[in-house]
Amino acid sequence: MTKKTLPDVAKETHSERYAPIDWVGMGSIELPLLLKQSDGVYRIPARVDAKVSLDKKPSRGIHMSRLYLITQELLSKNELSFDLLGKTTDEFLKTHEDLSSEASVQVQFEAPLIRKALKSTNQAWRSYPVILSSFNHEGKKSYFVEVVVTYSSTCPASAALSRQLIQDGFKQQFQDQSVDFDVIHSWLGTTQGIVATPHAQRSFARVKAEVGIDFQYGDLIDVVEEALQTAVQGAVKREDEQEFALRNGQNLMFCEDAARRVKEALDTKAGVLDYVAEFSHVESLHPHNAVSHISAGKKLRTFQI
Repeated sequence: MTKKTLPDVAKETHSERYAPIDWVGMGSIELPLLLKQSDGVYRIPARVDAKVSLDKKPSRGIHMSRLYLITQELLSKNELSFDLLGKTTDEFLKTHEDLSSEASVQVQFEAPLIRKALKSTNQAWRSYPVILSSFNHEGKKSYFVEVVVTYSSTCPASAALSRQLIQDGFKQQFQDQSVDFDVIHSWLGTTQGIVATPHAQRSFARVKAEVGIDFQYGDLIDVVEEALQTAVQGAVKREDEQEFALRNGQNLMFCEDAARRVKEALDTKAGVLDYVAEFSHVESLHPHNAVSHISAGKKLRTFQI
């Protein structure tokens, strides 16, 4: 029986027709990952982007199946790390040495983290969107982590306007009376005493950083939450909710303030080589969002590598 030779149109070449391509590959490959946490190793669902450049000769296409099989073999059977992502890009280039000088891999998943309550002994699982990626240029690799942190932002302008109304209400109530501490103390605990409250909203910090190979994505989440002080909470009791209200009152933030806080924290964080971040306050007063954008002022000015 004659063995058939199957056609491979990707090998077709034509020096004038097939121009080089910056990136080509596959996006959103379905894959289970092994994610190491403090309490064990979890297998979680993820989406992987696998790409190489098409630049070394005028070839029509790359070897898609090679990228796919490497991704399946390496990323589903080993604990996720930047070292693993770097080795994956090495394999991409090794199998495309006649075609490509650059390779990238990006892994997107939801990271489950235990967070302690603000005051009580409670704790709860939180889920954080995380993207880890590696970029490889002829063997020289760089690593990136991107996270989204949800927090609360209370408007400073609204707080000032609310305080004025409270002052006015106090003046109307007590301007013709002798001041009595117990009466005032009781009055402040009523809806007439606190007649207005500032508007607050759920807000989002999207941060991407170039980091060293040993950097942990959880450290970036911690840095952002510590800088902002008002990360949203899971399980709460009344003492936790009161502490959250206090933190909001003591950390009034425009989107500009949030950006400056995180910038100061990232500028001094060991292991962060470069960064870009965007802050979105999903306004409760307006039908639009307030947004701000920062970077370290280096090469990483957008969220694209």
